[in-house]
Amino acid sequence: MSFLDHVLQRPSYGWKDDNGNLIKPTKGQIFKEFFSRLNIIKDKHNWLPFFSWLKVFCLIPFFFIFLTNYLSWGTLIAAFVYSMIIMGTHGTIWHHRYCTHGAYKFKNGFWRFFTQNLTINVIPEEIYVISHHVHHAKSDQPGDPYNAQAGFLFCFLADVNHQPIAKDLSESDYNRVKLLMKHTGVPANIYTQYQKWGSYVNPGYAVLSWVLNWSFWYLAFYLMGGHALACSLFGAAGFWAVGVRTFNYEGHAKGEDKQREGTDFSEHDKSINQLWPGIVAGEWHNNHHLFPKSARSGFQPHQVDLAWYYIKLLHQVGAVSSYRDDKKRFYDQYHNPYLKIKAEQKANLSRIKKEQLVAAPVIKLDSTVKQDLTK
Repeated sequence: MSFLDHVLQRPSYGWKDDNGNLIKPTKGQIFKEFFSRLNIIKDKHNWLPFFSWLKVFCLIPFFFIFLTNYLSWGTLIAAFVYSMIIMGTHGTIWHHRYCTHGAYKFKNGFWRFFTQNLTINVIPEEIYVISHHVHHAKSDQPGDPYNAQAGFLFCFLADVNHQPIAKDLSESDYNRVKLLMKHTGVPANIYTQYQKWGSYVNPGYAVLSWVLNWSFWYLAFYLMGGHALACSLFGAAGFWAVGVRTFNYEGHAKGEDKQREGTDFSEHDKSINQLWPGIVAGEWHNNHHLFPKSARSGFQPHQVDLAWYYIKLLHQVGAVSSYRDDKKRFYDQYHNPYLKIKAEQKANLSRIKKEQLVAAPVIKLDSTVKQDLTK
């Protein structure tokens, strides 16, 4: 069994049946697993998924305060921009392209810390990174932690049910987890601490970084626009924290075959390029599955990629030392060959039509038939 086959904590209903087919758990099974894994009294190893959802629930009051006390056109626009664009783009920049795929490198730890805390802290890096490596290795196959073919709830609650690392890893396997996380700057538990807590990150560090991050951003927003702006943007972060859990279900076409010719070139999975996530967060998901280590995934002219613009800007000012850009490879390996094939097909069709016209029989009409047709 490979490392990625067992690095994640296996759900009680399993990944696949005896025939190797995807297990699609019922809603009842999914909810039972969800609440079982949030039970920190039963097992303190559950602390990280509990902590992740605790942050979400702490953001919900801000959202309702925003709706009831501070709702205006100004705060509504600010909340929309912050949740849809800023939070979404930051997730692509930090969790996706850097922490998981290492698509670019920072010049030093300051710029890494700056980028990490560019927005309100919501998603633990550990839960996202390790599971996302598994997702790419097993995309839309049994073992994919957010396999869209298993349904919406399977994906929506995946951060608790399917994404945490296993609690019984050997020391050598845990060291491999540490290697996948080392560049993120998040300090690691030693192996005995991992055995105690069941996680890469230590609870003390996680809580401290959360408190400092939220304190800084609430104060910053308050100084910019008082409690109205602070509550609005913290509420917007809560809205994003819930909404982002729907992305992989949508980004893999709800488990259906919806790929479009000439748009989605990665045919080994069900990922699709979507206009809205692409524009607001740089998530051209099918492009990303073609070249996961690319710092840019908006390859075509209409594919706006705000995450790439940030990475490129940091490179220009010297904060990013290097990056990988697979745009040329995309055009050379996929887009240009596709256009060439389509052009050849069009030329062949035109040639066939001309040949059919030339080969068509000439019908000669006698004078009587011509007169009848004229009449």
